[in-house]
Amino acid sequence: MSERTLALVVAAGLSLAACGSSSSGMGSGGGSSGDNGPLRVVTSFYPLQYAVEQVGGDAVTVTNLTKPGAEPHDLELNPRDVAAVVDADLVVYLGGFQAAVDDAVASEAADRAFDVAPAARLGRTGVDGEHTGGEQASRDLAVEGRAGDEHAGEEVTDPHFWLDPTRLADVGDAVAERLAAVDPARADAFTANAAAFRADLRALDAEFAAGLGSCANTDIVTSHRAFGYLAQRYGLTQVGITGLSPGAEPDAATIGEVADFVAENEVATIYYETLVSPAVAETVAAETGAKTAVLDPIEGISDASAAQDYVGVMRANLAALRAGQPCS
Repeated sequence: MSERTLALVVAAGLSLAACGSSSSGMGSGGGSSGDNGPLRVVTSFYPLQYAVEQVGGDAVTVTNLTKPGAEPHDLELNPRDVAAVVDADLVVYLGGFQAAVDDAVASEAADRAFDVAPAARLGRTGVDGEHTGGEQASRDLAVEGRAGDEHAGEEVTDPHFWLDPTRLADVGDAVAERLAAVDPARADAFTANAAAFRADLRALDAEFAAGLGSCANTDIVTSHRAFGYLAQRYGLTQVGITGLSPGAEPDAATIGEVADFVAENEVATIYYETLVSPAVAETVAAETGAKTAVLDPIEGISDASAAQDYVGVMRANLAALRAGQPCS
């Protein structure tokens, strides 16, 4: 456990009695509240919150540790957050994505936590054994490794699975199984909700497949290399100006290499996202004459988001890609 997280846990312990008194009658240390009301589920960031809410329905109340408008990669927990983890019936998180959550789970909720990573089938930049297109979903430029990413040059697992709706559907099924283990009396409801969730995501997947099936340019240049799974699923190739860490600052050589790629491959649009400054994308666009557009990795929902739920933002992403690539 990090020293910071240890301090938060200690501080949280001093306030647990007060927090517990207002948390539906549960004492510290968790335990099922299914017999008395909804299960208390803590999720680590928005896509998992959305999945749990869809699958759990009225049988769950969800607390999301990443607040609206916050960047989840750099999440730090305050004492109230740690107390929520302590009190939860279930913590749903993505192992390896948010170090503070990993620490809190290990110290306070190891027996009540569910890591969705196996269900999500994570791989490096969206490339794994299921890729059938014969090409990488993310292209590493010659200067990759000078992009300022703390993991540059390493074989890094891409966490952004939810941008492939079929992977999010698999996570939904896994969440239903885990909720049923916590609250067997509601197992049928969880299973039915997961099936409905999968049907909605299957329809969304069909929209993307049809909408991106005929594009003039299949190279997508993004400010943050978060779209490997989306690219893999729909026959695109991602070129990220920065790596998997959105706050990384690329150097001049990297920007020059990307600008050359944009010019040589007639890329018309550079995509940036809502929770990170568009400055890097705007720099490349200014050097090449390309335009910019928002492509949202849906790591959180805020007032700046194109819609207020996952499906709505994904449809906005589809519209942006169809216009930016462009697609017929």
